[in-house]
Amino acid sequence: MYKTLLVPVDGRSRSARSLELAGRIANEWEAHVVGLYVGHAPYVPSAARAGLGSEFLAEYQDKVRAEQTAAARAQFDAGVKAAGIAGAEWRTEEGDLVLTVALHARYADLVVVNQTDAAEDRPANFADDVVLALGRPMLIVPYVGEIKSFAQDILVCWNASREAARAVTDALPLLQRAKRVIVLSVDGNASPGGHGESPGSDIALYLARHGVRAEAARTGSGGLDIGSVILSRAFDYSVDLIVMGAYGHSRVREIVLGGATRSLLKSMTVPVLMSH
Repeated sequence: MYKTLLVPVDGRSRSARSLELAGRIANEWEAHVVGLYVGHAPYVPSAARAGLGSEFLAEYQDKVRAEQTAAARAQFDAGVKAAGIAGAEWRTEEGDLVLTVALHARYADLVVVNQTDAAEDRPANFADDVVLALGRPMLIVPYVGEIKSFAQDILVCWNASREAARAVTDALPLLQRAKRVIVLSVDGNASPGGHGESPGSDIALYLARHGVRAEAARTGSGGLDIGSVILSRAFDYSVDLIVMGAYGHSRVREIVLGGATRSLLKSMTVPVLMSH
């Protein structure tokens, strides 16, 4: 069960989307919602720094930081009230955004974030970085489109990997309440060390033992990007949630994601629950 939800809030209007969906989940599960704002020193060009002087620069940064924190808090309070969330908590921290969110995620069951919009000035790779750092399932909310229903019809992306197995287990509370669950294997070939004799069937049986009625489906990519194939099938099946493993690894100051993970993070049309 999801009893503690972590929602990073940054004060922008689109942050309200993740908070609204977190509210739906919280009300269904009687969960506690933690709003987290991670502040940082506002950027000031070097020419302006020289003109302001150290004392006035510090005052300016403190003022901007306070305004940004207040805007994020106001957004969180408004979202909590609108969603009718009974248990809510507000936290503020300073420091590295990804590392701070990951730290607070250790004490939550699910982290709800917005899909990164490259047009906004939030770090363009936030979702990419944080999904590999969390150690918790992450629910990403697309920044466009209306979310009319959620987790009623779920598409589980299965490739017999460690990440996919983790995602299935992390999504069990949602899968057990869903009306329809489809386990999709793309280019899945029967193999003793991976998919088994029938790709998708073994994990569907595992889900059945947890009270989830899942149907296994297979498709080929035809040489297309697998992420695009998943999105196409999600549209065909009219699902309102995609569950998948987030494949990738970190290098020094660099995050390298698998193609399907990267495609979904960039082009998602419905919420996506990812685990690494």
